[in-house]
Amino acid sequence: MQQWFDEYGESHQNQVNKAFHWICVPSIFFSLIGLLSTIPLPFLNYQGDNSTYLHVGSLLIALGLIFYARVSIPMFFGMALFSYLVLFLNKRLGQSIEMNYALFNFILFALAWVGQFIGHKIEGKKPSFFKDLQFLLIGPAWLMGFIYRKIGLKY
Repeated sequence: MQQWFDEYGESHQNQVNKAFHWICVPSIFFSLIGLLSTIPLPFLNYQGDNSTYLHVGSLLIALGLIFYARVSIPMFFGMALFSYLVLFLNKRLGQSIEMNYALFNFILFALAWVGQFIGHKIEGKKPSFFKDLQFLLIGPAWLMGFIYRKIGLKY
């Protein structure tokens, strides 16, 4: 995990860019899952109370968690907890939002990406995912790594 973080951190040295990432990376994750939650997985044909958690967004989370489990079990647990929180909050937001839920998530997604690119313009370095798409999974974990270090957990 540290090897991924070290390489990711090379293009994330500027404090302003880091601040943008603390806001934009979770916003991108949240809004992407929100957008994908509007696409059901009909082949599951599950009608229980948790069926609103079974959608393309939860499938993407499951695939991401496989990646984290292969790299770091402690990071897998942190990202699983964060992912559950995102699923839960998206479900609640979808139930309570007055405007179009998909439109809200689309706007949040677009604004967060604009923020990411502003941060990288300030940094003067391209986003890491231009080099390797797996860095799209490292961004959220990189932030989780800061939290782990702050509370004294190893990843």
